[in-house]
This record gives sequence, structure tokens and C-alpha cells, in this order.
Amino acid sequence: MKAEIHWDLGFILHPFVFWCAMNRSLSLRAGADFQRVWDEGKSLALPLVVLRVRANGMTTCRFAFVAGKKIGNAVVRNRVKRRLREAVRQRLATLTPGWDIIVIARGNAESASWHEINDAIQTLFQRAHLISLETV
Repeated sequence: MKAEIHWDLGFILHPFVFWCAMNRSLSLRAGADFQRVWDEGKSLALPLVVLRVRANGMTTCRFAFVAGKKIGNAVVRNRVKRRLREAVRQRLATLTPGWDIIVIARGNAESASWHEINDAIQTLFQRAHLISLETV
């Protein structure tokens, strides 16, 4: 006898239902806040990603993800931003709170593998001293 699981939901669940997204409260949404980080923040760069960071005096970190038109069309830009967002999301527990962070994709991020993007984010966070020592 074959074991079957029956869902009485009346619809099929898409695999993305089980994906855990970044909390919207972690978004750097106000234009003035974004501009302040852009103008006054410290910049760190690698060939794939640029990071701009500025202290925000809050108990959480807020993020913005940028992929310009040099990256490609909207589909490609959104894919790159999803990869960046996921790389950051995996490190949320290890980040020192109190920072506004803008993550900017560079032109060759489009063709980079997931591991290259992941390593670039890790390297930039370490260079910016955003990884808390208690969790490392």
C-alpha cells in the first residue's frame, strides 16, 4: 500500500509558499534615508558588489538593493536582486545591529554564480566590520 498525503485545501501550494523572505521592516524605504546613506555612507567595493554603509542609531539593520540598467533587462535585474537579498538574509543573525546598508550590483553580477555572489557579500560584510564577533 502506497502512502499518500491528502491536502484538503482546494488548491495546490506553490513551492515559493515555503520560502522565507526578508521582513519588510528591514527595508530602507524612505528616500531621504536612502540618500543619506548614499551621500554620507562608507563605500566598499568588489568586482561583483558595492556596499554603502552608514550607522542609523536603531536596533536593527535596514537594507536597500540596487541593480542598474547596465545589469540587463528587468528580469535579469530582479534575479540579481533576489540573489543579493538571499545572501544578506542568510547573514541577518550574524550582523551587528544599527546600520543602514545599500547593496549595489555591478555589471558582471549577472553572470556570476550563486557562490561568487555569496562569497562577495560575506567578504564585504567582514571588511565593513558588520559581522558580530559573538556569532562568528
